[in-house]
Amino acid sequence: MSGKKVAEVAVKAGRAIDWDGMAKMLVSEEARKEFATLRRTFEDVNHQLQTKYSQEPQPIDWEYYRKGIGSKVVDMYKEAYDSIEIPKYVDTVTPEYKPKFDALVVELKEAEKISLKESERIEKEIAELKEMKKKISTMTADEYFEKHPELRQKFDDEIRNDYWGY
Repeated sequence: MSGKKVAEVAVKAGRAIDWDGMAKMLVSEEARKEFATLRRTFEDVNHQLQTKYSQEPQPIDWEYYRKGIGSKVVDMYKEAYDSIEIPKYVDTVTPEYKPKFDALVVELKEAEKISLKESERIEKEIAELKEMKKKISTMTADEYFEKHPELRQKFDDEIRNDYWGY
């Protein structure tokens, strides 16, 4: 992969990450600190990839060196330089771990959905409790049982069966 290609991939990867969305899911202060460190590290590496590897190396001015050193030595170095073959990187890791990673992403999205539903349920319950707290001093038994009909049935059964809790 060429330097420019590495830089392009780094830019795309940086855009694809929803940092703010992930940060909203963190609950502990320690997790937030770790996440901030991860984000800074990612951005540092991404910046290095974009700057260092996005530029092609400057071509060597062989004529300049021939004038100063002599053509025999420079030609020997040029020949050695031209004979160097840099092996192409073959990614054997990504194909092995990509399916596992994709499965984890699916699993995490399902867990996120469940968590959001549970959060909504809890928020609703909290709102109901806050409302009840405001009204508790003036609430009648009928108003309470209107919101909790299952308890009305339980109390009616206990009274009918002459059960007074002792």
